[in-house]
Amino acid sequence: MVVQETIQIETRGRSTYDISSQVQEIVRQSAIKTGICQLFIQHTSASLILCENADPTVRQDLERFMSRLVPDGDRIFDHTQEGPDDMPAHIRSILTNMDMSFPVIDGRPGLGVWQGIYLWEHRTHPHRRRVTVTVCGE
Repeated sequence: MVVQETIQIETRGRSTYDISSQVQEIVRQSAIKTGICQLFIQHTSASLILCENADPTVRQDLERFMSRLVPDGDRIFDHTQEGPDDMPAHIRSILTNMDMSFPVIDGRPGLGVWQGIYLWEHRTHPHRRRVTVTVCGE
């Protein structure tokens, strides 16, 4: 059996957004007990990460690291049509993940205790993001 749904996330700008509960609910409603859940974000300036879910400073540190690695407004970038965060957002999404997969075990996402699923918005302004969730199995 295959179940596929798209969730929409309204971001408020650059940050991480916990989508774990939305994904867990889709897996639960699929009635699939054993299988694979695959996520895909349909954008080139946001990404998906599996990250520490207990301490928000982990995600804050990730943002500080990425800001140092790919700074907004760097003069090396020609692609700035949508502002100084445009090209850095594309690079950030390429360096992270636009998709992810994890097992479905006993009808639930087979994640570790401290793992959460996050959409990482790389643009500084709010956006509406779409993530396709596909659950396959039996």
